[in-house]
Amino acid sequence: MNKPYIKENAADVVHHLEYNSERQHLIIPEYGRHLQKLIDQATQIEDRAERNKAANYIINVMGTLNPHLRDVPDFQHKLWDQIFIMSDFKLDVDSPYPVPSREVLQLRPDPMPYPQNFPKYRFYGNNIKFMIDVANSWEEGEMKSALVKVIANHMKKMYLSWNKDTVKDDVIFEHLYELSDGKINLTGGEEELVHSIELIKTNQRMSNKVYTGQPKHKNKNGKNFKNRKQQ
Repeated sequence: MNKPYIKENAADVVHHLEYNSERQHLIIPEYGRHLQKLIDQATQIEDRAERNKAANYIINVMGTLNPHLRDVPDFQHKLWDQIFIMSDFKLDVDSPYPVPSREVLQLRPDPMPYPQNFPKYRFYGNNIKFMIDVANSWEEGEMKSALVKVIANHMKKMYLSWNKDTVKDDVIFEHLYELSDGKINLTGGEEELVHSIELIKTNQRMSNKVYTGQPKHKNKNGKNFKNRKQQ
């Protein structure tokens, strides 16, 4: 028989308000407090079969909260790891994946060394040095000569994007000789690079791609108009 409804006193309800600051800390807050309570209740179940059943039910609920990733095998592994973490590693159930440990979770990754690279010619970029090192590792032949020419033309294009004027091929050859530690020497030869005007046009086309595809401003009649300063 259902108990009769008893009207609560408003003063008592306000007096027993529970603030989040007084509640238990949520280990993974994005799942909410109700799911945390389900995991806490499953941890206290004495029968192992019932505890496994409750854990699988909670995994299904967690997957429902992320329906686009529910059927991904790796994501199932992540859900099982999270349920053990949220139970403070107290949940003793049969998991299809290795059970994580607190020690492994608290391990910090090794610090990654930040590349301290201060090139003399920064306008060439760091990739140029990598390309030069690759060219130095190749044996002499047509392939290496073609790669060296590509590197020199690219250096000239990068130089013009920084200087935006003109540059002689001898300057590029000297920089290439210096960056290759004297292993690539094109100075005094008959090698000719792409003309500066062609490279400047290429740089301008690349910079103008940012403005392509943008809608033009129109007036109320639907016609294009220009800025008054340009008229």
